[in-house]
Amino acid sequence: MTPFLDVPFLPEETYVEFINGNSDCIDSVHFSLMGAKRLDNRIDPLSIDNLDTIIRMMEQVRIKNKYLLLNSLFYGPDLLTKNEHLAHLIDCLEKCVNAGVVKGIIYCDQFLLQSLSVEAPELAKSLEAVPGTNTMLDSRAKISSHLAYISETNFQLPSKITLDRSLNRNFENLTDTVNWCRQAYPEIRIELLANEGCLPFCPYRNSHDAYIALGNHEGADNSFHINNTLGCRQLLDKQPYRLLQSPFIRPEDVDSYLSQADLILLSGRAQGLDFLKKTVSAYIARSHEGNLLELLDSMNWLGNHLYIENSALSFDFANMLSVCDNRCNSCGFCIELFKAIARPLNHGKKEPLAAATM
Repeated sequence: MTPFLDVPFLPEETYVEFINGNSDCIDSVHFSLMGAKRLDNRIDPLSIDNLDTIIRMMEQVRIKNKYLLLNSLFYGPDLLTKNEHLAHLIDCLEKCVNAGVVKGIIYCDQFLLQSLSVEAPELAKSLEAVPGTNTMLDSRAKISSHLAYISETNFQLPSKITLDRSLNRNFENLTDTVNWCRQAYPEIRIELLANEGCLPFCPYRNSHDAYIALGNHEGADNSFHINNTLGCRQLLDKQPYRLLQSPFIRPEDVDSYLSQADLILLSGRAQGLDFLKKTVSAYIARSHEGNLLELLDSMNWLGNHLYIENSALSFDFANMLSVCDNRCNSCGFCIELFKAIARPLNHGKKEPLAAATM
């Protein structure tokens, strides 16, 4: 089998065994420096904050392609202006490179990329610079521009790029973009994000990630409260049928996308070990019997009180939603489909969904 998954890494011995046991399906893993100086985009206060331990566990992973996440939307000025802070990051990167556990970095902040290139040019030359998902590569111009900007640094061009998830349900633009990439950059593989699960063209996304980055810098992340009361969470509470509009790729749909793309990216490090094992297993099997929300990163929280019967979705579900114009009041398709396949959960039991909750 050709490896096709790009999966998150967690520093858990049982997860290392799980990844190695499925290495014939996994092309790459992405990991973070965890709590080290708040360099991670998603800080877990329980994470291992020991670089030697992380390196030791990454050395055990029998996957060739390993990428370090430095994908905060922005970093505090201290990292770019105070030598001791940047020196710490460079030291961590050098240790990872010397141990052979990192092929490249995944970034969003071009200032950080430029700073590393200037202060550690030889180190940068040994690493790929891979644009993170929040660079939203959704057009020829954006892709070529980002690659050109990388070329202005000492970093290597990436061996893969992740197309923005907005293309997942826009098959015409997806096909056009992929075909252009194949011709313009034949050495670069194409990756699609499958299970983030946020709203389509989410109006809160950029600000939400900025609040997360700010919280990481200041050491007090209030983004959960902000999103829960003002962001997409409150919108989904009111209109849960909107989750069907999210451009996720179900496990059952993987093969149709692999006819164009090379890799399927999975997210969900913050959801923990059980979530990752279940999700990776489902995408390897190309099937999931149960609650669709169990596999979606951003909407996983809804699974505590809502059950979406994944098997009830049609084989051509993605095709049907590809013509969505987000005019729910005049269409009603997602509302009716939601009524047919969704049930509220009460202490783990599935019950009929009341029409009033629609």
